Amino acid sequence: DGFKKLNKKEKKTEDLDDLKKEMDMDWHRISWEEVCTRLETNVETGLTQEKYEEIFAREGPNCLTPPKTTPEWIKFCKQLFGGFSTLLWIGAILCFFAYGIQSSKYVDPAEDNLYLGAVLTFVVVVTGIFAYYQEAKSAAIMDSFKKMVPQEATVVRGGETTIVNAELITLGDVIEVKGGDKLPADIRIVNCSGFKVDNSSLTGESEPQSRGSECTDDNPIETKNLAFFSTNAVEGAARAVVISCGDNTVMGRIASLASSLGSDQTPIAIEIEHFIHIVSGVAVFLGVSFFILAFILGYEPIEAVVFLIGIIVANVPEGLLATVTVCLTLTAKRMAKKNCLVKNLEAVETLGSTSTICSDKTGTLTQNRMTVGKFLPRVIFSGER
Repeated sequence: DGFKKLNKKEKKTEDLDDLKKEMDMDWHRISWEEVCTRLETNVETGLTQEKYEEIFAREGPNCLTPPKTTPEWIKFCKQLFGGFSTLLWIGAILCFFAYGIQSSKYVDPAEDNLYLGAVLTFVVVVTGIFAYYQEAKSAAIMDSFKKMVPQEATVVRGGETTIVNAELITLGDVIEVKGGDKLPADIRIVNCSGFKVDNSSLTGESEPQSRGSECTDDNPIETKNLAFFSTNAVEGAARAVVISCGDNTVMGRIASLASSLGSDQTPIAIEIEHFIHIVSGVAVFLGVSFFILAFILGYEPIEAVVFLIGIIVANVPEGLLATVTVCLTLTAKRMAKKNCLVKNLEAVETLGSTSTICSDKTGTLTQNRMTVGKFLPRVIFSGER
């Protein structure tokens, strides 16, 4: 089992290293005869239906493989038992334990510990449900964006032009695109008329890039006879052959690299973890100290244990979790009114602690235009009028 895990890890590392390498493709340089031979297609009539079904069965749907998602019950458990909630759960369990000890010794025990344990449990459960609901609602909104308008493409198969779902496109398909369309795959252009694409999502270039049927550069990203998945056709029209689909596209490689990145802890999560360590250490130290002191002063062992539990629970800040959750939620709601959707509540504090944002040009974080929003004249006063 350990050997298998090691092999999987090594394979994943090799895959990542392979993705990080420069693209090595020659689709833009080879002749049309070789393109048609490799893809078993025809630039005039497209794939036959039989050949399409064969290739589609081999290549699969034309879509990016979604990253692994965490099951909802695990997300809920993380909100309920993760971070500061763990300390509160320990405090609640200790309270119930102390009440159990008192019940076994006294006929009519004090119910303070029982009430405190119930309150701690209530606070943890309510704040956990609240935080989970906020994040689940944001995630549901993001998912709804993906399903709003299913993408379609115009395809030529067997000499007939049809409109199909973009996920049903495969290698060798001949497609027709026009201004306003989103490119459904990586394509090599057969012929075009005034065709321009917006490559800003891929290269950051804010100006539309003209495309043609001739190879103009050895770099596949820079040559004019290729256009890429997820970029937008701005104007003109073109006929092209699909050369890459799904995860094998340029954007698919980028998506695979992005999804392979691990997620670091947010600043507030680091601070809360540090705070938990300090509070836990202080609580245990004081509890044990007073436990020993109770023995020295002649208290019974059961009373000393109850005293120990009481000191530990007393050092747990019960209201902190609810306060932090409410503050972050209120801030997230204020940001939502500004059309900013917060997927993770902890990201609110992360954005608030940001001091510098580095961006290469306008359009990356703005609306692709740079204008003066407010002009504040500077008046210089001198001693003489």
